[in-house]
Amino acid sequence: MTHTEIAQSLKLLALDVDGVLTDGCIYYGNNGEELKSFNIKDGLGIKLLQRGGVDVVIITGRQSEIVARRARELGITDVIQGREDKLVALQALCDSRGVELRECAYMGDDLPDLAAVRAAGLGLTVSDGATALHDAADWVSEAAGGRGAVREAGEWILHMRGSLDTLLAEFN
Repeated sequence: MTHTEIAQSLKLLALDVDGVLTDGCIYYGNNGEELKSFNIKDGLGIKLLQRGGVDVVIITGRQSEIVARRARELGITDVIQGREDKLVALQALCDSRGVELRECAYMGDDLPDLAAVRAAGLGLTVSDGATALHDAADWVSEAAGGRGAVREAGEWILHMRGSLDTLLAEFN
């Protein structure tokens, strides 16, 4: 299948967090609190995908209430945290939804994401992702992780589906 055909049959996009939705930095406050920075452009990209019929899920190796909060703000209902075995988590999610891996896109940035990027119908990575992911991915963003890469991926997917212009027209 071509990338266009896969994008047209896409049911969901799974996203890693650190290095994809964030710049990969983790900040700790003096009182032990953990802070992460999310890009508002990525949030709108996720909303566009949802409006375009692509469900968005999160699969991350770390546990964080910050991630759960951001997901709630964006209407993301499936948030799988504490999973380094990203492909196993993605496959289990697909099985529970009756979705095949070829109907999924996965966006990651580093070696724990490699198997999922390879197995998904569309494997995506960020410009500052690991070389192995660049080699395995079907698409690489121009933006770095946490700097609009998810928005860019969302617009690419929606363009391939033929629905980007219609969705963007809602803002005119």
